Amino acid sequence: MTQQSADHRKPPSIRDVARAADVSYQTVSRVLNNHPSLRPDTRQRVLDAMAQLDFRPNLAARRLATKRSFTVGVVVTVNGSYYGPTSIVSAIEDAARESGYATLLASPRSNDAAALSEAIEHLIGEAVEGIVVLAPQTRTAEVIAGVGKPVPVVLLQSDGPGSSPGLSVDNELGGALAARHLLGLGHRRIAMVGGPEDWTEARARQRGFEAELAASGLAPVAVAAGDWSAESGYEAFQRLAPHDFTGVFCANDQMALGLIHGAVDRHLCVPKDLSVVGFDDVPESAHYLPPLTTIQQDFEILGRRSMQSLLSQVEGTGVTFDVPARPSLVIRASTMPVR
Repeated sequence: MTQQSADHRKPPSIRDVARAADVSYQTVSRVLNNHPSLRPDTRQRVLDAMAQLDFRPNLAARRLATKRSFTVGVVVTVNGSYYGPTSIVSAIEDAARESGYATLLASPRSNDAAALSEAIEHLIGEAVEGIVVLAPQTRTAEVIAGVGKPVPVVLLQSDGPGSSPGLSVDNELGGALAARHLLGLGHRRIAMVGGPEDWTEARARQRGFEAELAASGLAPVAVAAGDWSAESGYEAFQRLAPHDFTGVFCANDQMALGLIHGAVDRHLCVPKDLSVVGFDDVPESAHYLPPLTTIQQDFEILGRRSMQSLLSQVEGTGVTFDVPARPSLVIRASTMPVR
């Protein structure tokens, strides 16, 4: 065979895979469609044959044959520079691709109800088979309820009607863990930098934090709201500075970074003069100065759960998640016992 003919040889087909795996082409089709009735060893034999032949499913042909789009939509109303939402969307795309689906992303230019509704209508017009909505603002569930939904819609990080508790992190527990850590170090005068008031995550973290303090007969000495950015954390410290506090919980790591900057500008030493706890455990938090004690949440599991939940509705497999993802405390050098 010449080099030219080798370069233009016909790519392997579904029937080639069937012959290599010694199964029917209908069985290969079931593997491609992630059918639950297949035996694990049969599925693996087909997957091995696909890998051996370098078989790539033709999504366009699959759509024509099944009259389905095999596409899901993702609506994101969150700034793309934030680590958490970006990680969640990446996990959604990975999970969709592994299940044989393409993803179509819609990012409204604003967070208002009209823009969110328009994004959903746009995706429905593109014949998606389901939609994941990552819009953690408190009004999201209400907006979704008012939109005609001919396809399944799954809400992430929401506590409104139609949301599933298993598609959120237990943010109240995360706030409680932060307070518990500072209390365990002997801090009694503790402040907080909260997130935007219209975000369900921010409100839940503050509820958990304040409830844990209240269980010890305490309340925050002051609370300043931020917008998740490091700049807002820096500005929040300026508002908190007049209060006498030895520990502070920031509702995300970026605001903690800005707050530490503000503290250093006031000639305070973290953690000797001020212990700081963040939330998220972004990769950079281990390299802050000092490395940041924070609450870790698993963004990967949230993205994958959302796609499993959506596809279970699309394909009728009945997968549900009822228990929120559990956060954990990561102790580093930004906290120490109160002097």
